Amino acid sequence: MRMKNLLDLPFLRLSCLLLLALSLSACDKPSDSAPDAQTQASLLTVDIVQAREQAWPRKIQVNGAIQAWQEIIVSPETGGLRVSELLVDVGASVKRGDVLARLADETVVAEQRKQAATVAQAQAAYEQAQSDYRRARATEKSGALSAQKVEEYRNTERTAKATLQAAQADLDTVRIKLSQTRIVAADDGLVATKTGILGDVVASGTELYRLIRQGRLEWRAEVDAKQLAGISVNDAAQIDLPDGRTVAGRVRLIDPVLADGTARAVVYVDLDRNAGARRGMFATGFILSGDSQALTLPQSAITRRDGRAYVWLLRDDDHVISRAVTLGRQQGDQVEVISGLTPQDRVVRSGGAFLAEDAKVSVVSAQTAKASQ
Repeated sequence: MRMKNLLDLPFLRLSCLLLLALSLSACDKPSDSAPDAQTQASLLTVDIVQAREQAWPRKIQVNGAIQAWQEIIVSPETGGLRVSELLVDVGASVKRGDVLARLADETVVAEQRKQAATVAQAQAAYEQAQSDYRRARATEKSGALSAQKVEEYRNTERTAKATLQAAQADLDTVRIKLSQTRIVAADDGLVATKTGILGDVVASGTELYRLIRQGRLEWRAEVDAKQLAGISVNDAAQIDLPDGRTVAGRVRLIDPVLADGTARAVVYVDLDRNAGARRGMFATGFILSGDSQALTLPQSAITRRDGRAYVWLLRDDDHVISRAVTLGRQQGDQVEVISGLTPQDRVVRSGGAFLAEDAKVSVVSAQTAKASQ
């Protein structure tokens, strides 16, 4: 009997262990009627926004070089003279009539004195011819001189007068040449280049300076035929300079034809004075051509992935799906959606990087969102 009790002891121990394991397993299993609090707590809470239609300025992005509005080439009108003075340097502002350079005038002054003497001689000859002609006419009535002889005195007087006039014209020419040894600015401007060399004997028309007339610069933006159709004279422009500054401008002139080969036209944009732009800069900017309606979203609603833009849309069952969109203009923290969205779509405002396709989300109420702001 004692041996039988010993054999039953392991069996009893094993039965107790099985009963204990089943009890613990039953305690860990959740009740079907209890709410799934853990699942609800794990849902991502999102705020919803809808696209708005706004009137935005139409921006046409273009590139182009900054050039002088007009240039003035400063060169001598007379040649064969030596450059004796160069009075201004690059970057100087000059006024109309300012003397910029001088040519050596010694030979011209000597030529002027010589020509003045020639005029004096011609004047004396003319006065003598006048006197002879008057006396001839006085004696013609008495018959002392024939009519033919009197006519000869008259022709001599006329020839002397013409000689005097020619000498005076030559003197005027020399005086003009002397005045041209002073090379002056044709208009107000800014000295852009200086190519004159002191002591150089220059020919007529040799460039000494180049001025930016009135200091005015313009942006010559190149546009294609499609862009050209939306641009008008007096449209505003914004130009981004290489140093980060922005310059305002206005369209002054539009090329009437497109260039052969490139099929592009130039739009001439006047720039504001003293804006920091410099001739020769290459700049990117925008031409603002009126207003147009734009469907806009906050920048935070856009998710970028693999080089494309997406938004997350909320379905009626509180699940989200992604949709590719095409973006356009930007203004502040708003961005234009050109395609892929309607004003009725409900869009996740932010946090798109943490969402997954067809994931269920918890939508924050309007009151809660307002209170959290």
